[in-house]
Amino acid sequence: MTPSVSIPNDLCSHVELALREDIGTGDISAQLIAADKVARATIYCREKAIVCGLPWALEVFRKVDSSLQIEELVKEGQQANRDQAILKISGNARALLTAERCALNYLQTLSGTATLARHYADRVAHTQVKLLDTRKTIPGLRSAQKYAVRIGGCHNHRMGLYDAFLIKENHINACGSIVSAIDNARALHPSKTVEIEVENLQQLDEALRANADIIMLDNFTLEDLAEAVRINKGKAKLEASGGINHETLVPIAQTGVDFISIGALTKDCKAIDLSMLFK
Repeated sequence: MTPSVSIPNDLCSHVELALREDIGTGDISAQLIAADKVARATIYCREKAIVCGLPWALEVFRKVDSSLQIEELVKEGQQANRDQAILKISGNARALLTAERCALNYLQTLSGTATLARHYADRVAHTQVKLLDTRKTIPGLRSAQKYAVRIGGCHNHRMGLYDAFLIKENHINACGSIVSAIDNARALHPSKTVEIEVENLQQLDEALRANADIIMLDNFTLEDLAEAVRINKGKAKLEASGGINHETLVPIAQTGVDFISIGALTKDCKAIDLSMLFK
């Protein structure tokens, strides 16, 4: 696993919740198997992908049965090829069956997020831009998905509504102006980063005069993005946002903005095809 990517603190509690949701009063299908039956299982990756979510999958198996023997065949963040084995588990057959779906759910979703993030990161590796995720995450999986974004080589925007200001159009309207909104933010929480969304170059100028830390350039054209970089001259950090996709990503990165935020990193990810087979 990439050394700089730390495991979220809520991993254990999240796995406990997921298992309660799935097992409920007991796995009645697993009861079809003799209680002392022992089996071996292998999880295969059925398509090329960045493997992510192993810590969650391992925690699932351990919580269901701490005596299960687990062998990791790939490392977290490593690329797996089609039909490559990534994990072997042996022990009580009932426990393997009970843990299977929860473990695969984590691996499929987080590997999908990391794989998409790696795809986007590779496309702009020749530039200095940092790609950011957003708060458009699966409810309850935010810390895990943001972890997967980092595994894939991209970066995190704020975690939630509490750790940084992001002043958008409705905030500005309610406060009366860009300057008032930024001044209020500084007065409320002087140590917090203040980012503000602007929709044109005139608003950019207002945000610069109000000393915003980060300015989000919402749906700017390529020409206006380049002009914003010229006007800014390194005063604030500039973030491009709004409908950014596979086709528009590289031209936007080449304008010289500092950040590009992409909701698709966590919102549009496709689960990776994985399967667990018994022997």
